[in-house]
Amino acid sequence: MSARRQPLPADIWVLVSAAFIVAIGYGIIAPILPQFAASFDLGVTAASIVVSSFALFRLLFAPAGGRLIDTLGERRVYVAGLLIVAASTYAVAAAQTYWQLLLFRGLGGIGSTMFTVSAMALIIRLTPSDSRGRASSAYASSFLFGNILGPVVGGLLAGLGMRIPFVIYATGLLLAAAVVWFRLERQPQLDSAGPDAEAGETGLPEAGETAAPEAGETQVPRTGEPAGASATGSEALPRMRFRDAWRDSAYRASLGSAVAVGWAAMGARIALYPLFVVAVLGADERVSGIALTVFALGMAVSVAVVGRLTDTWGRRPFVLVGLFVLGAATVAVGYSGSVWVFFALTLLAGLGGGLVNPAVQASVGDVIGRERSGGTVLSRFQMAMDVGAIAGPVVSGVLVDAFGYDWAFLVTGLVVIVAWLLWLRGRETLPAQQG
Repeated sequence: MSARRQPLPADIWVLVSAAFIVAIGYGIIAPILPQFAASFDLGVTAASIVVSSFALFRLLFAPAGGRLIDTLGERRVYVAGLLIVAASTYAVAAAQTYWQLLLFRGLGGIGSTMFTVSAMALIIRLTPSDSRGRASSAYASSFLFGNILGPVVGGLLAGLGMRIPFVIYATGLLLAAAVVWFRLERQPQLDSAGPDAEAGETGLPEAGETAAPEAGETQVPRTGEPAGASATGSEALPRMRFRDAWRDSAYRASLGSAVAVGWAAMGARIALYPLFVVAVLGADERVSGIALTVFALGMAVSVAVVGRLTDTWGRRPFVLVGLFVLGAATVAVGYSGSVWVFFALTLLAGLGGGLVNPAVQASVGDVIGRERSGGTVLSRFQMAMDVGAIAGPVVSGVLVDAFGYDWAFLVTGLVVIVAWLLWLRGRETLPAQQG
């Protein structure tokens, strides 16, 4: 099977390059934003709200972003999203009051959900099912390595003050928008949810062949109703509705894993790990920064490996293993008694999280297929992840104050295990692995 596998389309590498530019810029400002917010002297809570406002606006605008993709096409919405984040980031650099900072940073979340969901839609549209895991892996790896390198670059810029890094990030976003606009092939379907995919590349079963769902499964139809599509092109792809995707056990399980990964790997990790190192293990603050890097390195290693394997062995095995490892390691972190044990468990949790992401995104792509526009379905998936990323730090903070860190890590791990249980009933979506 691997001998016949084609290289990833050139357009995927355009998206990967743009993602790296975005990620390295975000890595530059991520450590600075809380300090910049705190410089307005309104307290730690006010500074934390600035950080959360970005994710909140992402969540609120996600449904509208999905509809825009279905209507205008992925490429236009992707570039528009980058430009909105760039404009809001320039405005953040110029903010003179706390309320200006809060508003400008929050508005950036609108653009963020636009280009994030568009990128997922483009990966689905541009890659056949037997390359979708590799494409998702390459895209995720570029973000991870950018986030790892970004703080290093940010450290070199420390002497320039707190506003200049935001200008640099915004300029990088303009560069990423230019890369996508001028280098991504201007296919009609990318600009207007346009014409049907080429023959042989639709993702539809061959004549006489049907995907085999599990017992009791209601298979989602592989074609939609053209009358329901809305696009600027005359030959618009049919739009997949959320209720159609919800009928698929793989999509329902994917929503559960999105909440879990958002909660554990994006939300609680940022909120808990640095504080746990200082408050419980007695290490200094430099070690807390290393903890986040160790987790990211674990994710980067497994993401880089799993893409090709999930295109061969299936999506479901890697999701199940990854969720179990992430959940078990997260629970164990709360009971670690030394920095080295903590680092080992943190690395293991990162490896588990990295196994999940490409496999789940590829599975969602399989559910939608290349022959349908899935902006709304993808936006709900992104919303699930944002819900986890917002709820994770809040619930974890309450649990730490009431019961201690061990309970916060325990509940976080159990959220992941619940997602693992959902995937026990989720079907395999890779066509080559279906019965």
